[in-house]
Amino acid sequence: MQQSVRLFESLCSVPAQAWDALHDGRNPFVTHAFLSGLEEHGCLRDDWGWSPQHLTLWEGGELVAAAPGYVKTNSHGEFVFDHAWARAYERYGRAYFPKFLCAVPYSPVTGPRLLARRMEHSRALLNAMSDLTRTAGLSSAHVNFHTEGEEPAFPAGWLRRLDVQYHWRNDAGWTTFEEFLGAMDHKHRKNIRQERTKVARAGVTFRIVHGDEASEDDLATMFGFYLQTFAEYGNSPALTLEFIRHLAREMPRSLVVFLAEQDGAAIAGALCLRGAETLYGRYWGAAMQLPGLHFEACYYQGIDYCLREGLRGFEPGAQGQHKIARGFLPTFVRSRHFIADPAFAEALGRWCTEEAESVRGYAAMLGAHSPFRSPP
Repeated sequence: MQQSVRLFESLCSVPAQAWDALHDGRNPFVTHAFLSGLEEHGCLRDDWGWSPQHLTLWEGGELVAAAPGYVKTNSHGEFVFDHAWARAYERYGRAYFPKFLCAVPYSPVTGPRLLARRMEHSRALLNAMSDLTRTAGLSSAHVNFHTEGEEPAFPAGWLRRLDVQYHWRNDAGWTTFEEFLGAMDHKHRKNIRQERTKVARAGVTFRIVHGDEASEDDLATMFGFYLQTFAEYGNSPALTLEFIRHLAREMPRSLVVFLAEQDGAAIAGALCLRGAETLYGRYWGAAMQLPGLHFEACYYQGIDYCLREGLRGFEPGAQGQHKIARGFLPTFVRSRHFIADPAFAEALGRWCTEEAESVRGYAAMLGAHSPFRSPP
């Protein structure tokens, strides 16, 4: 059957049922509800460098493959850092922006990027990406945080980058927090208990609500914590309260909010999304600073939740070597890159090879500092 490629500037133009039929539903970030919500509720704007260009593959009237895509005029909100590439490209005498990005905005979370049931359709999406890059005069195309299983789909010439995040995995079959702690050496087990005790002695308790359990006040309070964190770091927040409400309404059991309360008032919160087997930590904020509060809200409450709910993984966000001491071990994350200029691509290929060797060495060094007595 004849295939055709179509670009959509709004995901609302693609039927949600057809889009979601292309993935297994285990990762909340690639759902139609999540991605379309970003567009509908003011989180993506052209003047912020995000112009949706979703790539779809059709056979007759049937959608057989798709990739969330954006034409970018900066590298904000991507978390695969290519600022040095952009500067080098400009010194080379070429404009690095605009470029094409296949990713989930503001979400450094590994998940499917080539939504397709057949490998040949995944490859067709990638060929369409490189064709679009050339015909539209873009410098490059980038696929960020794709799964390891998608690696075979990439043709030769797509550069490979590697990075490290810190993930918690329950491959040992722990059922309680004490069992998890029992797998650690004495020093780390003691430190975690001391951190948790400090929070409890301060009179802090936690209330956990899913989207369908959260009140309007709960959502507004969590959003206020989110805004405060961005203000403290001098950054511009991208999410809106309407988007948080959208998640609670359209993805009610995927949205999980951990609210820390003291004397009946919320003093901190962490916003997470839940997949089929994994909890994803996204944002946090606090109205006051208490010893251990950040670790309790962002790490220990999430681990406790995973143990109770039978989830096997917890990804608390990008960066943070301090997470190792709390049971989050170094894990590789991946991205692929097509550079339209062959000479520049060759130079970057050598750079990527050296970077990957450095990242592997770094991960090995980090792995030597595991808090566990034996591999969990």
